[in-house]
Amino acid sequence: MNAIANGFRGFAAYMGSLMGADAYAKYLEHFAATGHAGPAMTEREFWRDRMDRQDSNPQGRCC
Repeated sequence: MNAIANGFRGFAAYMGSLMGADAYAKYLEHFAATGHAGPAMTEREFWRDRMDRQDSNPQGRCC
């Protein structure tokens, strides 16, 4: 039963990454690794910026 639960968690994490649910966490990792000056964007600022960029340059979106 534990193997089934672990498989489901892995599948859920994979689907979340396809949908971009982990984008903010990846942004923070990249921000810390590259040593930017100043504070990182808040999660709200990050998502607003991401949506604005997608709206101004729509590529590969279904809607």
